[in-house]
Amino acid sequence: MKHQNSSWASVLMIAAAIILAACSTSQTQLESELGIKGAPDWVNKGTAYVNNKDGRLFLGVGSAAPMGDDSLQRATADDRARAEVARIFSSYLDVVSNDYQASAKSGGNSVNEEAVSRQIKNLTKIDLAGAKIIAHWKDTKTKTLWSICELDIKAVKDNVAARHDMNEDVQRYIQSNADNIFDRVSKEKK
Repeated sequence: MKHQNSSWASVLMIAAAIILAACSTSQTQLESELGIKGAPDWVNKGTAYVNNKDGRLFLGVGSAAPMGDDSLQRATADDRARAEVARIFSSYLDVVSNDYQASAKSGGNSVNEEAVSRQIKNLTKIDLAGAKIIAHWKDTKTKTLWSICELDIKAVKDNVAARHDMNEDVQRYIQSNADNIFDRVSKEKK
């Protein structure tokens, strides 16, 4: 019996050591910047919300490894940059939707949350038409091509104003609060 207990204790200690080792190696340290020497700042910084002299911008950065076809590599990097803009823009619209619903409820208005959420989510598809690729950079060592895509909040507001199929209260809310929400979200993401 004594031998059996010591075997179990040994097995448990080994299992605990394996679990602890697995936990410690699974927590990868991620750096916010890539640190590629010679790369433009936007490559090293990556996808971001930016508020500067050029405006309030959603910036998406994408890359593509060499593919043997320069136009395919460029299209792939561009598509990945647009997808990054779509990802952060969608996250921004989640905040807009939640803020609008909270505002409408606190004002005593009943709001169909599902309809509002669907209208705001549909903006992602339409408003990304204003997104544009503004630069490319190729790493001379790895031949990886990087693209950066930009969507200005002003273009988003212009697109919302031009929508005829959107609830007018939602339109007004976005027009008057888009900048403040952008500023808040961009500070939270830093």
